Amino acid sequence: MSQIRLYFETSEQKAKEINAVFEIDFEEDGYPVAIFEVDEEKAIWAVSVYSPEENISETEKRIHELLKNLDYSANIEHEKLEDYGWIEKTLSDLAPVRAGRFLVHGSHDKDSVKPSDIGILVDAGLAFGTGHHGTTAGCLEMIGAELKSGHFRNALDLGAGSGVLAIAVAKAKRIPVLASDIDPIAMEVCNQNARINGVSKFVKSITAVGFNHNEFSKYVPFDLVIANILAGPLQKLAFDMSRHLSDDAIVILSGLLPNQKARIVSSYRAQGLALKKAYIRDGWLTLVLKNIRR
Repeated sequence: MSQIRLYFETSEQKAKEINAVFEIDFEEDGYPVAIFEVDEEKAIWAVSVYSPEENISETEKRIHELLKNLDYSANIEHEKLEDYGWIEKTLSDLAPVRAGRFLVHGSHDKDSVKPSDIGILVDAGLAFGTGHHGTTAGCLEMIGAELKSGHFRNALDLGAGSGVLAIAVAKAKRIPVLASDIDPIAMEVCNQNARINGVSKFVKSITAVGFNHNEFSKYVPFDLVIANILAGPLQKLAFDMSRHLSDDAIVILSGLLPNQKARIVSSYRAQGLALKKAYIRDGWLTLVLKNIRR
């Protein structure tokens, strides 16, 4: 099936503002959104939405409506992508992503990994999470910081997507990590990425909604939980998550906009988790919480 890249050019600041809105609006449909710099000297960035060819008119209409809500307009251009992987095309234009000691890279950038790096090889696939998004990168930075200062026996990556975060924990600490997602295709990709990165014996992938799976009973309580999803689901999961944590457990939450901080912190504080750190990367908020309930 052919994919169409719908794109327009704008400034860096505007691209990031628009991307934050597009990511949320197109997520449920599974339409990837990407931004990247196309002209460094002129500071021109491109915003792209990838749509199935048969839905092109509807997708373009939605783009214009979203831009109108942002008091912005743009000339939308089309690029037909076929006979090669459209995600691969996008990622091949992107540099490896560094987040603390972690370096997320594709096969074409293996040589960029230094001896001191913890390299995570993730080629393009059908699941979310290549490290290029601010939420994934923010989580990786916070994971690195917490793994340095704490002792962890196990971890949970909730909403794991391609498994980047689960793989990061497994490579850094060599501890059991349960990776969970509602999408079975994502879990296939996660399994494959764990094998490629040599941590398949540490990462267990399951398809589950929330904490509804028998496999959780084999791991609880969790010392470390990472959930990179969205504000609504995170708020709803606060109670269940708190019941699966060890004393002094660390919880890293992302998929959040800065203006959503107060309500998420409040929801988790009500379940005995205190805010330890709030971190913003590329306009996205990552929260680090500590379980203080006894």
